[in-house]
Amino acid sequence: MEAIGKIIATEKQPSTIEEFIFWTRKDLKLKPFDVVVVDHVMDAQGNPTRTYGVIEEISHMTDSPSALAGYISSDFGQVDSQSYTERIGMNYVKCKVVGNTSNIYIPVQEGRKVYLAEREEIMEALGLNDVKHKLPAGYIEMYEGTNRQTLPVFFNSHFLIGPEGAHLNISGISGLASKTSYAMFLMKAIQDYAIKTKEESVAFIMMNVKGTDLLRIDQKNTHKDELAKIKPIYDLLGLDMEPFKQVKYLYPYSKDYTSYTYEKVDTIKDRLAIGNASQYKYLFETDEDKECLDLLFANVDDPNDTVESIINFIISNSGGFNGIESWEDFKNELYNQTQSDKAGKAGKEISVMSWRKFYRLFNKSYQKCQQMFTNKLGNGVRLRDQIACIGENDVMVIDIAKLDEESQGFVFGDVMRAVYNLKLGSTDRADSDIPDRIIIFIDELNKYASTEVPKTSPILHQLLDITERGRSLGIVLFGAEQFVSDIHRRVKGNCATQAFGRTNAIEISRDDFRFVPSVYKTMLTRMKQGEYIIQNPVFRSMLNIKFPLPIYKYFD
Repeated sequence: MEAIGKIIATEKQPSTIEEFIFWTRKDLKLKPFDVVVVDHVMDAQGNPTRTYGVIEEISHMTDSPSALAGYISSDFGQVDSQSYTERIGMNYVKCKVVGNTSNIYIPVQEGRKVYLAEREEIMEALGLNDVKHKLPAGYIEMYEGTNRQTLPVFFNSHFLIGPEGAHLNISGISGLASKTSYAMFLMKAIQDYAIKTKEESVAFIMMNVKGTDLLRIDQKNTHKDELAKIKPIYDLLGLDMEPFKQVKYLYPYSKDYTSYTYEKVDTIKDRLAIGNASQYKYLFETDEDKECLDLLFANVDDPNDTVESIINFIISNSGGFNGIESWEDFKNELYNQTQSDKAGKAGKEISVMSWRKFYRLFNKSYQKCQQMFTNKLGNGVRLRDQIACIGENDVMVIDIAKLDEESQGFVFGDVMRAVYNLKLGSTDRADSDIPDRIIIFIDELNKYASTEVPKTSPILHQLLDITERGRSLGIVLFGAEQFVSDIHRRVKGNCATQAFGRTNAIEISRDDFRFVPSVYKTMLTRMKQGEYIIQNPVFRSMLNIKFPLPIYKYFD
């Protein structure tokens, strides 16, 4: 391609092995994330080499010695006057070095020519040319005008869902950053990939936390204008123009169907009739049921382990808890423990005041979701039983949107434990029948893994287990939240892929964005829906990814 400029290396701004600067004409349209190529030194065999750079910053400079000189040259501040002096101007561009054709990393030399990269060179520069286990990540748009190029971007699936790296964290302002849309796009791509390649079996568990956001994902988007925009992108990435397959919806149980869900009654009844939906309940029959009690108290600060002591007392069937098999009887026995004359039964280490606090917190959640906490299974199901049967390419959508915050955490924690038990061989299923990878998607991750969550939270401990050890078991977390700075450092630190959507100026001043170039930070404050800046071990630089509208029906 035609040369667009030359390298500048000055006393104050030298070229280094990490970055270089070049001048270019002021009418050339470039933007951050564009890739350029520089002629470099010969390799050991005498062959010419080329160095790749990604644009980080673009500035404009003239020969004007000061701002006052510019004012004077315009007839002392006359906006419509012709300048007395035609200023000599140029753009100079700062680039980050991302590679060299022969892995030579000495600084590029003054006066070397700079070119726009060809398609193959862009792919090589960004680490996209030889991706194995190709999983669609979106697409990038490079350059402007006649030089414009649209290129597909693929993850190496082993660095997104394991075994080399795993977990995805998505952040961005609510309603503007399309966090759920990008997560759903990736999971749709993963399902397509798994069905086509059959390299690994994958299953999905999605927590629906907002309205009916994820309760139509097996129905195709019917807007023709949107489908017309989606198709060329799906063709570019090799995706099927179909919604999710093998979907089952799980709603909280209630007699009128909709006490704990925003779904319509007729829709629930129709899905129950054809067998692609169930209503889930929580019984109080087994030790496993009792062991889940701690999840109701995940956001309760328990520095003295009082809640844990009470739960251990209950699980061991001590006092009057022996033989209890219903929630109502359990509640009554809890009340008995709050009476001063019953304190001795619990042992001197648990005070009456502790029992009263425990009873009050339990009763608050129990009253709000009493129909879901029931004594007979009937036509309902247990979530842990459903998860124990999850199969290859299955998609399980668990609706918790209308539940109170404590009950949402209870269900989410129960789901994570059930997945862990399945992967650790606590069920009767053969290992060969269990999906190799189970992806759990949760929005509003800050509710369970923020820096403000009590350190004793069992849900936080479960999330730490998944992000730190889940990869080896085949458990993958896709989490989303508004502000990444709020998330526990060990949770976000173990996510191999980070996606940053539109955010605000206060957030980008946090330590999480310390190593993001300043221009990229500014871009984050004005990004549009449908684009993200992503970071992944396979990519040699951050990428400004774009992705299409959902292929499934995302509103009525």
